[in-house]
Amino acid sequence: MEEAGKGFDVVAQEVRELAAKSATAAKEITALINTSSNAAVHSGVSLVTETGATLSEIEQFVADMYQRVSAIAGTSKEQHANLSSISASVNSMDQMTQQNAAMVEQTSAATASLSNDSQTLA
Repeated sequence: MEEAGKGFDVVAQEVRELAAKSATAAKEITALINTSSNAAVHSGVSLVTETGATLSEIEQFVADMYQRVSAIAGTSKEQHANLSSISASVNSMDQMTQQNAAMVEQTSAATASLSNDSQTLA
């Protein structure tokens, strides 16, 4: 029986050692999980912060582009109004030119008629 008791003591000692090793391993695993979780959370927070800053920059660029496009649109409207005014002036000048051409024809006809009348009188 003594041998059975010694065998039991040996087995019990082995079980205690395995339990101690398991507890140590569990503590190490918990520490690794906490460390990696904290690092991952910190990294995630940094990435979110960088993303927010980048989105703010993009928002500013879009606002600047909107202002520039609005300025271009306003200038385009002014140019359109000026071109419309120039077009109206050119049309008016064309009408005056046509009227002058008609008057020149009338004057030429009257001059020819006067020339014939003066030859007749002469």
